[in-house]
Parts: sequence; structure tokens; C-alpha cells
Amino acid sequence: MSSLLDSLPAELTDTTTLVSLGAVLVMVLSAWGLAEHLLDHRTPSQLRFLFVWHAFDAMIHFCLEGSFLYHCFFSVADLAGFKEAGGMSDVYHPDPEGFLGTSGMVHGAQAGAVNGVEGPMAMLWMVYARADKRWAGADLGVVSLELLTVFVVGPLCVWVCFDLARKNPRANILMIILATAELYGGFMTFCPEWLTGNLNLDTSNFMYLWVYLVFFNMLWVFSPLYAIYISSTDIFDAFRVRAVRSAAKKDT
Repeated sequence: MSSLLDSLPAELTDTTTLVSLGAVLVMVLSAWGLAEHLLDHRTPSQLRFLFVWHAFDAMIHFCLEGSFLYHCFFSVADLAGFKEAGGMSDVYHPDPEGFLGTSGMVHGAQAGAVNGVEGPMAMLWMVYARADKRWAGADLGVVSLELLTVFVVGPLCVWVCFDLARKNPRANILMIILATAELYGGFMTFCPEWLTGNLNLDTSNFMYLWVYLVFFNMLWVFSPLYAIYISSTDIFDAFRVRAVRSAAKKDT
């Protein structure tokens, strides 16, 4: 077993990385458990999957991305002291000028990690920042998107789960709205990097490129697209049923 671990990339066997991946697995299992508990046993498999997805999505938004926002607003260090503490690493992301009306300060997980008082969530984001350094600090574009994600998208995900459990067809409209928001948010997160030659991204190894950047982000592409497909199909079916009924009334 130890020889197998030794053969893996150092980035994958890092304690913080393993704990972070384990936390994501716990969220998946928790979402699945909620589906088993709340959904009717006759619920179609595609709707069961969408319930699990939106429950998992809500947990990610509230727990992980919520912690990112917390560090952006409440983890702060003086720039001079940050440098002395060894915070100027290769993933350092400077504060935008005038962020929260401050100057000469450092915000974000990087400040929490250097202060040593913010616990494991700061370290989690510093691990992800190895692949995308914007997540180490308070990037204005990322913070703006995450404010919507945590305070709007997260609650909507819970609403979708509630409607799916109650068999409310309103879930179809909500899922399309959510999916559109997720796809737009993903595009606006990475398009600035594509246009500037990926200045903040590190794609030098398998872990950074295929696990952090591709796999985890593509989940928020394919799952929303699937949600749009299932929801729109159900809506189209409803229109077809209405058309058939309307035609039958005319015939009578």
C-alpha cells in the first residue's frame, strides 16, 4: 500500500488534498442519502439523479464556496507582515486596488493560511489555488460570481430539491434557470483566462489540469446541460399533451 501511495503524484497524496476530496465524497453520499429518504421510490432515475446533483450542488455552494467568500471578506493581513510570514508564494494573488476600501492589505485564503487561525478551509483553497491562483486571494470577477452563487444559486438548488420531492412541475423551470446560471458562471470564470493566455492557471501536471481544472469544472457543464435536456423535454411533453387535448375538443 505504501509503495502505491509513493508512486502517486505528491499533489494527490497531500493531506489537505485527501481531506478535501474526502469532503466532496461525503457531500455526494449525503446528497444520495437525502434522495433515498425524501424521494418517492417510484421517482424516475433521471429525476433522482437531478435531485442528487442539486443537493450536492447546494452543499458545494454553501460549504466550500461560502468559505471562499468568508476568507475574501474576513481573512485579512497587512501586506508587510504577510511578506515577512512567507506568504509571497507562487500562488500569491494581490488584492485589487481599493478592495473593501483598503490599501496595502491582503485578503482571501492566502491571508487565512498565513495567519494560521482560519483552519482547514483556507488550506483547502490554497491547494486549489495551485491550479488557479485567483482562488488564493480576492479576485473581483470570482468574488462577484461567488456572491451570486452562494446567495442566489445555492438557495435555488434547495428549492429544486424541495419541488422534486413534492413532484412540483415548477422544478423544470427552476432547473433551466439554474443550469443557465451555472453555464454562464463557468464561462465568465474561465473566459478571462483564455483571453489572457491562462496567466493564473497552472496546467503543468495531471492533478492540476485534469482533476482540479477539467474534471471538477466540467461537472458544472455536463450536469446543467443534462438538467436543461430533461426539463425542456418535460415541458415540451406538456405542450404536446395540451395540443392533443385542444384538438380533441375541436373534434367534439
